[in-house]
Amino acid sequence: MNRCEVQERLEAALDQLASIEHERWAHWQQYMHSKAKRQTDGSLLIPADLAAQWSRQIKTPYDKLTPEEQKSDQEQVLRYLPTIVDVLTTP
Repeated sequence: MNRCEVQERLEAALDQLASIEHERWAHWQQYMHSKAKRQTDGSLLIPADLAAQWSRQIKTPYDKLTPEEQKSDQEQVLRYLPTIVDVLTTP
């Protein structure tokens, strides 16, 4: 399969991949909300230690993350692989 065919197949799977991304994002948001404190106005207050941790991670390239942080990112990517394998191996 050439590059153009791979791109066409992946573009055809856009909705499947976007659904996985939405599930991944929703899971992350649920986690963040569970760590935050709801304020009387409905807003969420993120604890300072988590805000600092996430700020550090945002600024850190993947190869500079801790092994545990890299594993967490790898686990998220694994959500996509079955769909990608199916797209690229189904005739």
